[in-house]
Amino acid sequence: MKGLILAGGSGTRLYPITIATSKQLLPVYDKPLVYYPLSTLLLANIRDILVISTPRDIEAYQKLLGDGSRLGVNFSYKVQDEPRGLADAFIVGEDFIGGDNSCLILGDNLFYGQNLTHTLKSAASRTDGATIFGYPVSDAREYGVVEFDKKYRALSLEEKPEHPKSKFAIPGLYFYDNNVVDIVKQIEPSARGELEITSVNSAYLEVQKLHVQLLGRGMTWLDTGSADGLLNAANFVEVTQSRQGFYISCLEEIAWRRGFIDDSQLEKLGHELKKTNYGKYLLSLLEESSLLLSENER
Repeated sequence: MKGLILAGGSGTRLYPITIATSKQLLPVYDKPLVYYPLSTLLLANIRDILVISTPRDIEAYQKLLGDGSRLGVNFSYKVQDEPRGLADAFIVGEDFIGGDNSCLILGDNLFYGQNLTHTLKSAASRTDGATIFGYPVSDAREYGVVEFDKKYRALSLEEKPEHPKSKFAIPGLYFYDNNVVDIVKQIEPSARGELEITSVNSAYLEVQKLHVQLLGRGMTWLDTGSADGLLNAANFVEVTQSRQGFYISCLEEIAWRRGFIDDSQLEKLGHELKKTNYGKYLLSLLEESSLLLSENER
């Protein structure tokens, strides 16, 4: 499966802080925002990832992330010349996707929870159709909303409805089979001239191949597209990391625990950042692993 992360757009809702830089390069506590959606793809065991951004910002992402080899993954890059809708990511990434299934995640979405890995693997294992997610919110009128039956088959999709048919919002994470590129080529642009992801999902719904997986209690989904959203996300990360001692969306740790990199590579990455708490955390992972190994050998 191939992963696509859409890290473009003009970020006008965050002006003036995004006038000179990409929204997804802004810090959310101790990491760039883009680390959080990238970690979701890694947790789904997706190792081939396409980063899509603007002509202005693409080089910054290349400098930040490189080719991915330090994490045991492969990063590719494509430019989206102008905003043409979320679904345009599949046109931009057509050659990258090739004959594989794909997962699209928006660059300003943060997911966290104990069962997240299991949920992602379940969605990635589905080879036919599309999978979207449902997240319960107190007021669904501000979101895309999915209605589904007892078998979690989608019944309807609505965009910011005045009277929602369910309380489940649709986060910016989507899994598709290889038909998605052809579907995107056939949909018509919306009134604002963009290829809407809702149109893609509706196409799968029409042929009864749109599946829904719930992100329920114990799961966190944060949209950081506003100043308040960025602040809330930073506070959430700081509080969670400080209390639990585990880092959220630490790409190096995920790569190590997934077996993408070995102990020596993790140690190297930790020493590169050893003057920071982030680097010290990476090195502490090796120390804890060594202690556990010693205890098991007793």
